[in-house]
Amino acid sequence: MRLTAWTTLAILGVYFWTGVMAGWARNKYQVAAPSMDGPLPFQNAQRVHINTLEQLPLVLVPLWLCSHYLGDTWAAAGGLLWCVGRILYALGYYRDPARRETGFVIGMLACGALVAASAAGLLLHQP
Repeated sequence: MRLTAWTTLAILGVYFWTGVMAGWARNKYQVAAPSMDGPLPFQNAQRVHINTLEQLPLVLVPLWLCSHYLGDTWAAAGGLLWCVGRILYALGYYRDPARRETGFVIGMLACGALVAASAAGLLLHQP
């Protein structure tokens, strides 16, 4: 569970980073809270942060299930792959929203792999 714990912190770190970037964009483009209207780069930073928040249950729940039922190493690998995907997604989105696809696909494949690994672990541990 140690690797999964560190991976959980890495996932939360990615989420924190997108929040910092959203705040930085709010400051740079002088968009007063709670407004979400502003220049496109500001809106992109907000979307990345919100989309990352939406992804957290899709990665954290199967991460912990996979760790418990299949193993720490497999869970950590899936979670770290999600981090890589989410970072690529964010960096692509900040430059041009059309460039976010690779990161999105990697992140969703990581989530899918974690769900599949969790299900496999559950099936292997049936009484």
